[in-house]
Amino acid sequence: MEQLEFRFLGFPEFHLNGRRVELALRKAAALLIYLAEASGPVAREVAATLLWPETDEQAARARLRRTLHKIRIAFGREIIAAKGDALSLHPALTAELDTRVFEHACDSGSLDEAAGIYRDDYLAGFSLPDCPQFEEWVFFRRETLRGRLVQALERLVEAKIAGGEPRGAVVHATRLTALDPLSESAHRHLIRAHLATGDKAAAERQIETCIRLLRDELGVAPDPATLAMLRGPVQDAALEVPRTRYVAVGGIHIAYQIVGKGPVDIVLVPGFISHVERIWEDPSCRAWLTAVSRLGRLILFDRRGMGLSDRVGARPTVEATAQDILAVMDAAGSRRALLVGASEGGPGCIRFAVDHPDRLSGLVLWGSLAKGSRAADYPYALTVAQYDLWKQRLLAGWGGPAEIETFAPSLGDDRQARIWWAGLLRAASSPGAVAGLLEALRDADVRHLLAKVSAPTIVVHRSGDRAVRIEAGRFLASRIPGARFIEVEGDDHWFWVGDRQLLLDSIGALARPR
Repeated sequence: MEQLEFRFLGFPEFHLNGRRVELALRKAAALLIYLAEASGPVAREVAATLLWPETDEQAARARLRRTLHKIRIAFGREIIAAKGDALSLHPALTAELDTRVFEHACDSGSLDEAAGIYRDDYLAGFSLPDCPQFEEWVFFRRETLRGRLVQALERLVEAKIAGGEPRGAVVHATRLTALDPLSESAHRHLIRAHLATGDKAAAERQIETCIRLLRDELGVAPDPATLAMLRGPVQDAALEVPRTRYVAVGGIHIAYQIVGKGPVDIVLVPGFISHVERIWEDPSCRAWLTAVSRLGRLILFDRRGMGLSDRVGARPTVEATAQDILAVMDAAGSRRALLVGASEGGPGCIRFAVDHPDRLSGLVLWGSLAKGSRAADYPYALTVAQYDLWKQRLLAGWGGPAEIETFAPSLGDDRQARIWWAGLLRAASSPGAVAGLLEALRDADVRHLLAKVSAPTIVVHRSGDRAVRIEAGRFLASRIPGARFIEVEGDDHWFWVGDRQLLLDSIGALARPR
């Protein structure tokens, strides 16, 4: 059987039986890339619209036919099969894609192999500016693969240090910092690797580099925990966080932690931003999480596309969040749990409550909402236009303490809080990656599910919440059968800031064994 080899990590290359094939026409290359990456046949109409979006249907199909002919001429044989009105790679050919080999290596734990395969970013230097849908698809695919590389390198650094190979850890950590020079998390990996080799001078130089880059490019200072890394093992012990574990959901790895013990499991479902390790670095957040872990066994996780979990090539839905909750509970051996849904995590909890009522002992919704944007019968959120403007403002400030005045106005002038929030944002996601998540949250709507929630429910909301209006919380409580509404004084959206006791009491009330 004849063999196709496609290299998409870097500028695309095409090979047939070891012979490199040149495709001078970029749209011919784009069509072949899209068909190779597709999980099944692609309709002619989809391919034509993707590559000739400004052309009428008849003309686009004619151009598609000419492009298929040019691909056939370049390869010297038919490599794209047409069945009915759909296109796919010819079934008589086998195809090897470096992207799939890379992902398989990540999935199988062959991380050294994965790091070696990733020679450059997906389709680096290749673009079709006049095809926005294709460009968007490439963007999400690139973010997914780049995110998997970052995670592979992070795990390699940890494994090399634990295995007594600190110099190998330095190599991988150096690559991490090159991928994202403004990632404080990457710098910390390299500092830790240098310290593991015994090269304190190199660790000091790396801290100086980190300080300079964050100051000059972002106007912020490193987290105090980063500066504390040189002070020795006693201080490092104070910074320890629970072990991060991973569970696979359809090939996507979800990061989670388990903290504390107790007869009741409590699953915290985060809002749009999370990072299961960085959240422990804020003293107030750490104190709140510790307090909850005394009420039961606390299970934390990063939803897909966020924090330490895998990046994904599509906008995550509430259904996907519900799947992540189920997978994490199963991995943690949790038969039933109390869900605590914070902000945008609430809709995913509601979906889970309806789909898996037998796995739920109770539901607490904090600062949450049923719909991400305003409608005629739901005036409690921003309009789509207002939301998109807010999103642009948030992304424009990414790298600094973006929108902290909205999320935690009481901490707007708190320098330590601002530094921590800026670092959390940088570690949790990139502006490009989070844009799709925010759009998915904007379009989320679980109002039709509220009446189907059967679990004991408490809705807690701050009276002056600037991120999610209190009316959105009241709406939830009024539509969920038997739900209790608790109003908390204050303007902060974050649950660990300001008066935290009412939320803790609500969790405690539903966490008591019945």
